[in-house]
Amino acid sequence: MNFSLYIAKRYLFSKSSNNTINIITLIATIGVIVGTLALFIVLSGFSGLRAFSVGFLDTSDPDIKISSIKGKSFLFTNEIQQIIEDQNGVVSYSKVIEERAFFDFKNKTHIAYIKGVDANYMQVNSVDTTVYIGTWLDEKIPLGVVVGNRISSTLSLGVFDFIDPLKIYVPKPQKGYISNPKNALSQINTQPIGIFALTDEIDRKFVFISLPLAQDLLSYQPNQISALELKVENLKDRSKVIEALKSKLGSNFSIKTREQLNAVFYKMLNTENLASYLIFTLILVIALFNVIGAIIMMILDKQHNLKTLYSLGATIKNIKQIFVLQGFLLTVLGLIIGLSVGTILVLLQKKFHLFMITQNLAYPVEFTFANLFTVIITILILGYLASLIASSRISKKLVE
Repeated sequence: MNFSLYIAKRYLFSKSSNNTINIITLIATIGVIVGTLALFIVLSGFSGLRAFSVGFLDTSDPDIKISSIKGKSFLFTNEIQQIIEDQNGVVSYSKVIEERAFFDFKNKTHIAYIKGVDANYMQVNSVDTTVYIGTWLDEKIPLGVVVGNRISSTLSLGVFDFIDPLKIYVPKPQKGYISNPKNALSQINTQPIGIFALTDEIDRKFVFISLPLAQDLLSYQPNQISALELKVENLKDRSKVIEALKSKLGSNFSIKTREQLNAVFYKMLNTENLASYLIFTLILVIALFNVIGAIIMMILDKQHNLKTLYSLGATIKNIKQIFVLQGFLLTVLGLIIGLSVGTILVLLQKKFHLFMITQNLAYPVEFTFANLFTVIITILILGYLASLIASSRISKKLVE
C-alpha cells in the first residue's frame, strides 16, 4: 500500500488524543455531507421543475410548427399537403389559425387569441386532456368554443350558457381609412362548451374554436391557414425531418421546434438552474473551509509524529501528500454519505410524495445521472483544492 495513503487513512479513522481535533474533524465531515446533500437535492428539484414545466409545453405546443415568413397566413395547397404526407417521420399534422381578437361577455371584455383547429388537432397536441369543465370542441356544436381558465375568470363565464353568447371581434381586412367604426370589425357569437387549464400564460392567451369558424370570422379562403403543426415519430430524428422539409418547402416558410417556439422559457430555466448551482457551490466552498481548518489542526496536532517520519526518511512531499490524501478521503466520505442520503430522499419523494406544494401536487424531483456526476465532480475538485491549501502549511521548518 502507498505509504502516504496508509498514514492518511490511519490519521483519518483513528481518534486524536486531543478531543478538540475530533470535534473539528466531525464538524468538517458533517459540513461536506450537508453541502453534498443540499446541492444534489437542489439540482434534482430543478430537474423535476424543468420536467414538470416542459410537460405543459409538450401538451400545448407541437414537435414542429410551419408558418409563412411573409404575412400571417398561407394557402394549404395540394403540393404542400403531398410534401407533408410523404415525409418520413411525420406521424400526423394539423391545420391551425391564430389571430388576436377582442372578447365580450356580459359587458366584460378581454383581448386574447383565437386558435382555430381542425379535427386532427388532438393527434398532434393533447390540449383536450386539460379540459376540466365541459367538453372539447364538437362538430355537433359548430359555434362551440373552449376557453382558458384565466379568460373564464376574467369574463366570469361558464359553460353551456345558452342565453348570453361569448362575442368575438376581429378587424376586417380592408385598405385605407376606416370611415365607419361599426363596419371595421367582424363578429361572431359563440357558445363556451369547455374550460381548460394549463399554465397561467396559456390560460389567459387562447380560446380554441373550430377551423371553419375561424376562417369564416377572418374571411379566409377554405384552404387558407396560419400554420401547420406536426407530430414526429421520434424526436431524435426531428432535425432530419426539419432539414428535409426546408429543402422541399423552400425559403418562404419558417420551421421551428417546440424549444425554438419557447426559447425565452428554456433560457430562463437554464439560467435559474445555473444560478442555483453556483449559489450552492459557493455555500459548499464556505463549508469546505472547515476541511481546511481540520487538516491544519491535525498537522499541528501530529507535528511530533511528522518530525519522526521526516527523520526516518520521509520527504516534505510525502508528508504533504499524507494530508492532501487525508482531506481528500474526508471529502469522499462526506460525499458518499451525502449522496446516499440525497438519493434515498429523492427516490422516496418520487414514489411516496413526502413533500407537497398543494394538497394534490407533490414537489417534482428527478433523479438523473447528470446531476449525480455534477455533484461528484464538484465535491471532489473543491475537496482536493481545500486539502492542497491546508497541506501547503507544511514546510521543512515545521518538521525539523
